Amino acid sequence: MSDINALFAQAHEEVQQLPERPGNLTLLRLYALYKQATKGDVQGDKPGFTDIVGKYKYEAWSALKGTEQDSAKQQYIELVESLKSGAAS
Repeated sequence: MSDINALFAQAHEEVQQLPERPGNLTLLRLYALYKQATKGDVQGDKPGFTDIVGKYKYEAWSALKGTEQDSAKQQYIELVESLKSGAAS
C-alpha cells in the first residue's frame, strides 16, 4: 500500500470521529472527493428533482470530473486535516 493510500484510509477513519459534524457544503466536498478518489469520474444518471440530496451529491462529484484519483485523495486528506485543526467547518 502506498503512502497516499495509507494516509487516505487514515483520514477516512478520522473524519468519522470528528468532535463536530461539518457543515453541509463541507460534507458534500468530502463525499465528492471520496467518490472521485475511490471510483473515479461520476457514473450513472443524474437523480431527478425529487431526490434533492442525491442531485447535490451527483453534482458535487461531477464537478471533480477529470481529477486524478491520487489528487482527490490528497485533497481529501488535506480537508480532513483542516477539519481536525478547526481551520474548516
